[in-house]
Amino acid sequence: AGSGAGADMRTEISTAAAFVTRLLRAAGGVGEEQLRCFRECLQEAMREHYRHHWFPLVPSKGSGYRCIRINHKMDPLIGKAAEMIGLSHERLFQLLPSELTLWVDPFEVSYRIGEDGSICVLYESPQPGGKAAKQLESRTSCKEEWRIGRSSPSKSYNMMTVSS
Repeated sequence: AGSGAGADMRTEISTAAAFVTRLLRAAGGVGEEQLRCFRECLQEAMREHYRHHWFPLVPSKGSGYRCIRINHKMDPLIGKAAEMIGLSHERLFQLLPSELTLWVDPFEVSYRIGEDGSICVLYESPQPGGKAAKQLESRTSCKEEWRIGRSSPSKSYNMMTVSS
């Protein structure tokens, strides 16, 4: 059973690694060859880290363990990949958002920038058995949210509004 898990999480891991790599590319100052190497190192680090913490039958199990987080501290997986291409943690903090949460779960990769930002889905695939179909319809992706306009946040985000 152990060997199958690795193949199953390939899409989720490559989606997450590509996203962090895009953030670095957008910030500028990191060469394409370095970015390619960073992405490969990050994917490898994630594969290793998630190996025994990937439960397609219970996608939310282990979610906290797989969560990649930058919040005044650099996520060790991102830090490790950056070290491989000679980027210091200080430099990473300049290049990446200071508040970033990336959830890498079976069938879904999503992220949030800022403590009270919207959660945006990067990758989503229906779970075998179709139980998730209902909840997927009700969720608005970030793209749709921008199209609708910020004036009408969808219901599913109300729980994240922070009252001052």
